[in-house]
Amino acid sequence: MLRFIFCLLLISFVYADDTQGSSNTHSFAQFLSNIRLQATKLGISQATLDGAFNDLTPNPKVLEYDRNQAEFNLNFWRYLNLRVSQNRLDKGVIKLQQHQQLLQENYKKYGVPSQIIVAFWGLETNYGKNVGKMHLIRSLATLSFDKRRRKFFTHELLTLLKLIDEKKLPLNAQGSWAGAMGNMQFMPTNVAAYAIDANTDGKIDLWHTQADIFASAAHLLKKIGWHQGERWGREVNIPKTFNYHLANLSTKKTVNEWQTLGVRTTNNTNLPNSNMQASLILPMGHNGPTFLVYRNFHAILRWNRSILYALSVGHLSDRLTGANQLFSKSITEPSLSRVDIKQIQTALNQLGFDTGEPDGIPGPKTRRATRAYQKANNLPIDGYVGYQLLQQLQ
Repeated sequence: MLRFIFCLLLISFVYADDTQGSSNTHSFAQFLSNIRLQATKLGISQATLDGAFNDLTPNPKVLEYDRNQAEFNLNFWRYLNLRVSQNRLDKGVIKLQQHQQLLQENYKKYGVPSQIIVAFWGLETNYGKNVGKMHLIRSLATLSFDKRRRKFFTHELLTLLKLIDEKKLPLNAQGSWAGAMGNMQFMPTNVAAYAIDANTDGKIDLWHTQADIFASAAHLLKKIGWHQGERWGREVNIPKTFNYHLANLSTKKTVNEWQTLGVRTTNNTNLPNSNMQASLILPMGHNGPTFLVYRNFHAILRWNRSILYALSVGHLSDRLTGANQLFSKSITEPSLSRVDIKQIQTALNQLGFDTGEPDGIPGPKTRRATRAYQKANNLPIDGYVGYQLLQQLQ
């Protein structure tokens, strides 16, 4: 009875402010019935669905993890220093040497450098140490029932059920709270589309077989836009008079054009003579480091949409091959909680700068509103949603 009441409370929480029609009136059991109908149309057997949904309940921890992702709450320096630690770097160098031959064979086939593959491996699971122990069906069902990214996670859930029905994954497969699995934390759709049986043993093993793990990661990156022989980006310097409004992923200029705008290497030398398209980003606003990023950076973003994550992968990959730490000095600044970000969004809305419904997540609409506020108040227009903005609005 207590378990039943708890589930009802969870359901009430999930749909407390749901604006998507009548979804707040149906139960988790009804939701599973709807998923069952969709799955049946895809040819998934009733035996698989019975096994998947037997005594299935939402997992409240999954929603807690979803609402408190480090990408939402940590600022650039705190995120980078945690992700690209000395320990992770040292272990990565060892892994790079240990699997050198296999990684080189992988590079010849897919064109993705060894250090990039190892950097993803380090960021995703600390080289296979943290692959996740949460029941994937339960995690994805919980996220599909939730409103935040319902369409995305429902597609992932249905794909997972299809993989299980085809005997490509076990019914009790485990992974992360978000439904990702294996050493490289592939979502079910990525397993279905990109996973490779590199050692041709008749099965795809993303947990224990290094050949499958590396080839699958490289295959995914190649398909989502990795270009062989190009770097992901670089740290740069910009002049004090720089127009910060140009610093965003939507603004693309050639490297030569950025050069004419005063962008230089961290040694204040000229950038390479190149017509390659690039964007300038300021992950911690105008007081933080500046990066010139190329189309391979966008490939990393297609793996994980977080700019902080993508910069960490790029920086770790550089460090694995002997590059120095970033030229910019670390800034100590409090990270913002979801409550802080909601306060920023609410204040901007009240001032006439539309952030949408306050949700505590500093997405593109919040950054656009921030830029508009900064422009109206003669502040550096960097779109940075950080502690300084919170203080200004207070």
